[in-house]
Amino acid sequence: MVTKNEIFGALAKEGLGENDIGGLHITDFGQVQFTIEVDPDKGSELEPLRQRAEQAVNKIPGVTRTMAILTSQKKAPDLTAKMPDPHGMNKNPKLNNLPIKHIIAVASGKGGVGKSTVAVNLAYALSQSGLSVGLLDADIYGPSVPMMVGLKLEKPPVEEGQLIPFEKNGLKVMSIGFLVDNQQALIWRGPMVQTALYQMLRDVKWAEEDAPLDVLVIDMPPGTGDAQLTLAQKVPVTGAVIVSTPQDIALIDARKAIEMFDKTDVPVLGLIENMSTHICSNCGHEEHIFGHGGAEKTAKELGIDFIGNIPLDITIRQNSDAGEIADQTLFAQISQKILDKIKKD
Repeated sequence: MVTKNEIFGALAKEGLGENDIGGLHITDFGQVQFTIEVDPDKGSELEPLRQRAEQAVNKIPGVTRTMAILTSQKKAPDLTAKMPDPHGMNKNPKLNNLPIKHIIAVASGKGGVGKSTVAVNLAYALSQSGLSVGLLDADIYGPSVPMMVGLKLEKPPVEEGQLIPFEKNGLKVMSIGFLVDNQQALIWRGPMVQTALYQMLRDVKWAEEDAPLDVLVIDMPPGTGDAQLTLAQKVPVTGAVIVSTPQDIALIDARKAIEMFDKTDVPVLGLIENMSTHICSNCGHEEHIFGHGGAEKTAKELGIDFIGNIPLDITIRQNSDAGEIADQTLFAQISQKILDKIKKD
């Protein structure tokens, strides 16, 4: 098995001491993960340093995969401002060479509104329409997609330096949940999250260049922090779908998400109202537990499309927990509206 001393020895040849390395983790499969403490003011020098470190560790016998992540004790920069990029990625501001035709970001201003449920079922619906579809779980701190699609938390295979996504029900799936210990909390600062997301797009073999993926659905983290801004700025997103529940407190944060995408020039494809209404499975009584119509009203006020309502349905919850496909009739309608919007734009 690979030892820490071997890794420190390889990194020393690249000018990195043990004090520069943190979070070193070696799996039984020979996969190595670590962080590199750097000075963000060095700018474009940092990304080549990370690449050299990965290459040095990859040469150690027994190492099958290396993931090095840059981090800094200094405050992460505001990605909405014209400031030096801590990863030296401004020279290539977007990953335009990805073999993917369209990238749809499913986002929300806050957690708990069912964003991941919408992302998974939207991806399924797009796949069942005959498109080749990938699903990226970019929720770094709470990856739930593996469970919702019924995949085990095991390390993905590696071919020619790229991670091979798992496949389930016609979907290609990748999640940070496959790459880290699911029993440990991720205590990552902004730059670490940014680099991890960047690598999950660049270093995953989503498709061949001559046969690109039709759509990649990204389950975004909730909120409007570093992770969301990184994806909005560094990835050629075709458009964003915003998910909210009907009540005012959720719609306040949904407006913030919409504003973030507007400021980063990502088209907002529309707003979905989740948990819109509840129909009792025993008596058929309909009740608006979280209110009703708030998302449609907000969409009208902001001048964006309202995509549709999704009910608070126990079968959707049960299927999601069991890793099974929910009834796709409703999501097929939603996916068609999104595809029509993409074609129109």
